[in-house]
Amino acid sequence: MITLDEKPVAAQRSLLGRLELQPSDALLALIGLYAADPRAHKIDLGVGVYKDEAGHTPVFAAVKAAEAKLLAEQPTKAYVGPEGDVGFFAGLVPVVFGDSSLRARLAGLQTPGGTGALRLGAELIARNNPDAVVHVGGPTWPNHAPIFAAAGLPLRQHRHIDLSTQELCFDDILAALHGAVPGDAVLLHGCCHNPTGADFTVEQWEALGALMAKRGLLPFIDLAYQGLGDSMDDDAAGVRIVARHCPEMLVAYSCDKNFGLYRERVGALFLLTPDPQAAAVVQSNLLSLARANWSMPPDHGAAVVRLILEGADLRAQWLAEVDEVRSRIVAMRQGLAALDPALAFIARQKGMFSTLPLAPDQVKAMREDHAIYMAGSGRINIAGLTPAKLAPLAAAFAAVR
Repeated sequence: MITLDEKPVAAQRSLLGRLELQPSDALLALIGLYAADPRAHKIDLGVGVYKDEAGHTPVFAAVKAAEAKLLAEQPTKAYVGPEGDVGFFAGLVPVVFGDSSLRARLAGLQTPGGTGALRLGAELIARNNPDAVVHVGGPTWPNHAPIFAAAGLPLRQHRHIDLSTQELCFDDILAALHGAVPGDAVLLHGCCHNPTGADFTVEQWEALGALMAKRGLLPFIDLAYQGLGDSMDDDAAGVRIVARHCPEMLVAYSCDKNFGLYRERVGALFLLTPDPQAAAVVQSNLLSLARANWSMPPDHGAAVVRLILEGADLRAQWLAEVDEVRSRIVAMRQGLAALDPALAFIARQKGMFSTLPLAPDQVKAMREDHAIYMAGSGRINIAGLTPAKLAPLAAAFAAVR
């Protein structure tokens, strides 16, 4: 019998002693450096959130109105179930796919953000085919690699862009997909490529869709910025084109940016299947995987999106606000591009991000000598700019090149 005074042998060492210290997130460290910088003219282009000209990340008026309606009318706080808010999911189907004609072939559910959708999709792919390789153009969103690695899927990278010329490497992309094995997955940015802003044309999407269908590859489209590039419909063109070519595909969707619901973590995973019977099988697997991961997703943000999509007035108000966000981003791109021929590529690219062709020592010089903060890769958040910041950024870029 062990008394309270006796110490088990195992107590002499940590039971979690095999863990190793993990590197800190580079962007979080950048936030700390920016906050500690006393220079009044400092510019933050690192954190990937939309900011208005006052430097704030606003709450959409449509969101505020929907929240007021939710506060007044929500009848319960009971669990929503592993599939989440089914009205939210149904409301997004025509937003993503253009109409609801594919609904019978779709499986899917609400997820905690686009990240949750990516992870759930990765786990579904791994459950179906543990030997699958995920092909992706680089550079890509830094969190893609750890998400797929955590699901046990290797990420094989090919060139998406030549940063020195800012030209899309479409021949490299096609060559990589020609070398992929049937059953492999292809991870694609639906629009507003993060971190480069370099998107596919409609013709290139057609070529990609046809090639993936011919090679028996599984498209997985990350659609996180719909509406911030050209328009809601134009930014979904890639998804809709691939859906015409390929009988099966995955789409990870985020409402963080185009609804301004960053901290609510609102996302969805869509699975296009060959027929309703296959959709039912996929849905059963999604529900079991979701149940093991987060059991039930948070409801508030999804309920807000559902109310916006269901009400004609709220929907119109939201679309107008997305137009304002996109117009400001486009204006910042055009203004910066006009200041230096070496920055002309900025105007051709889409969405919140572009990556400047800077080496790490040049990025450091931008920070230390010019108080301009960006990711170590040279990625800048265009939405963090204001008209007053354009000239200082262009001058600093010219000085370090």
